[in-house]
Amino acid sequence: MKQGKLSFNESTKDPHSSPYRWVMLAMLWLLYAFFGLAYRSISPLVTPILTDLDMSYSQMGFVLGSWQLTYIGASTVAGFFIDRWGIRWSLFLGTLIIALSVGLRYFAGGFGPFLAMVALFGVGGPMISIGCPKTIALWFQGRDRGTAVGIYSTGPFFGGALALIATNRAIMPLTGYSWRLTFAFYGIMTLLAACLWWFLARDLKTSGASERTGMKGVLATLLKVRNIRIVLVCGLFNFAIIHGLTSWLPRILEDQGFAPTLAGYASSVPLLAGIPSLLILPRFIPSERRGLALAVLAVLSASSVWLILCLTGLLMVVGLILYGIAACTLVPLLTLILMETPEVGAKHMGSAGGLFFCISEIGGFLGPFLLGALVDWTGGFLVGGYFVVALSLGILLMSFLMEKKAIRKSGSF
Repeated sequence: MKQGKLSFNESTKDPHSSPYRWVMLAMLWLLYAFFGLAYRSISPLVTPILTDLDMSYSQMGFVLGSWQLTYIGASTVAGFFIDRWGIRWSLFLGTLIIALSVGLRYFAGGFGPFLAMVALFGVGGPMISIGCPKTIALWFQGRDRGTAVGIYSTGPFFGGALALIATNRAIMPLTGYSWRLTFAFYGIMTLLAACLWWFLARDLKTSGASERTGMKGVLATLLKVRNIRIVLVCGLFNFAIIHGLTSWLPRILEDQGFAPTLAGYASSVPLLAGIPSLLILPRFIPSERRGLALAVLAVLSASSVWLILCLTGLLMVVGLILYGIAACTLVPLLTLILMETPEVGAKHMGSAGGLFFCISEIGGFLGPFLLGALVDWTGGFLVGGYFVVALSLGILLMSFLMEKKAIRKSGSF
């Protein structure tokens, strides 16, 4: 048997009961944590980068959003190739590209090179965010599948929080307050994670996968499925909600009278509330109830935005907690619905995941932009908040259109 390659006739006949599936899950969590660390690593270093590279705030804003644009372009192709190449090689390549994106920033000499290095993250990132659900579809089923999706989904939360907390407090002092050496350090650590995945990860071959079916044929077939189209629309709305409100939340709280430091702490409340919900809800929501859960979470999301924008004190804190629970849990829930749609399964989860993240990241890019434009137009965040509420109600409407019979209890190969 070749290293890194398992089939059903080899060392395990049933990967869903193999203890090694938990090793795979731990490795997925690690890669996704470095994914989160990589895209959050710029934020705490904005001030020295602006000074050293003589960049304007508008140029920095363009840099911060550049990876999402390349991500949109790369995700559909990435999903197709994950189905063809397998998870071991694909996720290794994706993490390697992320490591290069972060590490090469050491050499940035101005706006143009720095932009290209950050945009490169959007080429490798889809391999991770799409490869993770593909791996779960292969190795897990039933309640364990929901548990696994919840666990790996916490990875970018921890990685992003680590970047925000440790960069200026721990890593910058160690590197002599050099933002270049800090990026080099993060790049080396990400490279080590990629190597660890390469040595420990195992592939599984899916039966009946057509190697002759082209990408257009696979995508056309998937788009004919009603539930898949509904999940894509919900993903578009949900990413607009998450990226839009989260990007502007500190500023929203400052406009309501919070000091900048307190606004930063308060903005972390949804993150803290979202982690336990990710660990619990995906496991205990039955497959046949996921459409109903989608509707409930959409209502909670809409209610939380209203509480944040219109109320103060304890009720605002309640709104922040509800927002973290609802908005954070919607993504793994939509992933599970997609994964357990009969036409997808483990065989086409890469292509389906590529479609999902391609469409969703359009919302991720437009959400912050539209909220900012509405503020320029109206002079405040209230209208933008109602726009976010409308997106949540759109998810509620989509949940009513979902075909329950098309959602199965466990995936197959």
